[in-house]
Amino acid sequence: MSGADMLGRRALLATASSALLLPTLARAEAFTPVHPIGGVDAPDGPYRSGTSRSFGDGQSWAFTGIRYGRAERFRAPVAVMKAEQLRGDVFGPACPQSGNRYQPQDEDCLFLNVWTPDPQPTRKKPVMVYFHGGAYSTGSVTDPVNDGAKFAARGDVIVVTVNHRLNALGYLYLAGLDPRFPDSGNAGQLDLIVALKWVQRNIAAFGGDPGNVTVFGQSGGGAKIATLMAMPEAKGLFHKAITMSGQQVTASGPLNATKRAQAFLGKLGQGVDPATAPVERLVAALSATDPILGGGVYMGPVLDMKHLTRHPFWPDAAPQSLGIPMMLGNTVMETRAFYAPDGKQLAGLNFDNLAQRIAPEMRIDIEPSWVVGQFRARYPKAAPLDLFHRIVTAARSWRGQVEEAEARARAGHPGFVYQLDFGQAKHADDIALGFGTIPDPAPAQQAMSDRVMDAFVRFARTGDPGWPAYDLDKRRTMIFDTTSRVEGDPRKWERELFARVPYIQPGS
Repeated sequence: MSGADMLGRRALLATASSALLLPTLARAEAFTPVHPIGGVDAPDGPYRSGTSRSFGDGQSWAFTGIRYGRAERFRAPVAVMKAEQLRGDVFGPACPQSGNRYQPQDEDCLFLNVWTPDPQPTRKKPVMVYFHGGAYSTGSVTDPVNDGAKFAARGDVIVVTVNHRLNALGYLYLAGLDPRFPDSGNAGQLDLIVALKWVQRNIAAFGGDPGNVTVFGQSGGGAKIATLMAMPEAKGLFHKAITMSGQQVTASGPLNATKRAQAFLGKLGQGVDPATAPVERLVAALSATDPILGGGVYMGPVLDMKHLTRHPFWPDAAPQSLGIPMMLGNTVMETRAFYAPDGKQLAGLNFDNLAQRIAPEMRIDIEPSWVVGQFRARYPKAAPLDLFHRIVTAARSWRGQVEEAEARARAGHPGFVYQLDFGQAKHADDIALGFGTIPDPAPAQQAMSDRVMDAFVRFARTGDPGWPAYDLDKRRTMIFDTTSRVEGDPRKWERELFARVPYIQPGS
C-alpha cells in the first residue's frame, strides 16, 4: 500500500504551491530547461525548479518530472544520459495499473523527482531515495503522502522519489516462453537500478553526496530494496537501507513465475501478442487466477539466474550487502489496513468462526483452532477483532521482517529494528510520519512524525538511528509510541509461536 488512511490518505498538502503535487497533465511536454532561479547544472545537463516552499527555518526546492530512462515493453530499460524534464511542475505519469487512483498513467513512466534544501550548496548532503509501495503491481510516488518537501527541509537532506514499471509491465516472466524478453521478470527492478545510476551521476549538482545514498521504501518499496540487496547490478549504488513493512525473503521461482505467465496469457486471449496488445488489456489480464496462491495473479521479482541469482534473504542474507547498514520496521497492527469491516473476513466475526476466518489469511500451514486457543489464553480480555489482527499480523506481515533481521544478526552484521505502536498503527501509517505529510496534525502526531523523521535522517547520516542493533541475544527494538522506548524482544511469545512453522514468502 502506498497511502496512509489515518495519516492522510488522498489528502492534498495545503500549501501555496500545491500545484507542485498535482499530476494534472495527461501527457506533459518535455523540454530543455533554461537557468531560472532554482536551476542546476548536472553532468547530464541542466534541470530547473519552478517553486520553493518554506517550513519555519527551512526551505526546499522541488525538481519534478525528471526522466531517467526509457524502455520498450518487457525489455530492460535504457538510461537517459541527457537532461530531460517535464514542463510545468508536474510529476511523471504512474505506471498503468488497476484502478484510477493515480492519474495520469502511461507506460512511459520512468521519471523521478528531487527535493533539495539548497540548489546551490556549499557541502554535500545525505541522499534519501524512496521507492513506493503497492506490492509490485500498484502505487505511485505521485501520492501526496510521498511529497519530499518538508522531509528535505527538516532533515537537510536530498529526497528523491521514483516511479517505475509495475505488474505485468515490470515483472511478467516471459523468458521461459518467449526468447524476445530475457529480462522481463525483473524489468521493474532494472528500472530502479537505472534510477540509482542517475542519482550517482547527477545528485551532487543538487547538493547530494553520491557516496552516501540511503534507499527507503514502504511495503512493496521495502521488498524492492531487499531484492536489490541481492542483485549484483545494484552493488555500490546505495550505502544504507530502510525497509518499512516490506520484506522479500525469497523471490518467485522461475517455474512458478512461468505458470503465472501462462495464466496471464490465457486471460489475455489466445493469439494475442502481449508485446503489442493495448495496455488496458494487459491491466485487465491481471485478474487471471494465480495458479499457486489463488486470487489475482501475483507479480514480483524472479530468480531468473540472470539479474537475480539467489534469494534475497534465504538461506542467509545476501553477502554482497552485509556491509550496508539496514533498518527494518513494521507496524504493530499491520492488517488493520487490509480488511474492510463489512468484508468476508470481518463481517459477523466472533469466537466461533475466528479460526475459520484466520486460516487462509495467515499464509502459513498451522492448525488455526490451536492458534486461536493459544492467543485467547494469552489475551483473555481481547475481542475477536483484536485477536484476528494480532494473529494475522504476526503470522503474515511481521514474520518476514523477523526472518530478515535474524539473518543479518546470524551473519554478524545486525540491523536496527523498529516497531510503530502509535495509535495501534496499521500498514502504511509510517509513510506520512516519515515524510512529515500528515495534514493538520495533532500535537501528538507532529511529535511522533518529528521523532521518526529525525531517526531516519540520523540513520542516513551515520548508519546509526540512535538505538542498539538487533542481535539474537536481546532482540532490542525501538518502539515508536507516545513515549518511545527500546524493548528487548517485543511480542516474544508471538514470534516463538509462529517460529514453529517454516516461513515461505508468499509468491515464491
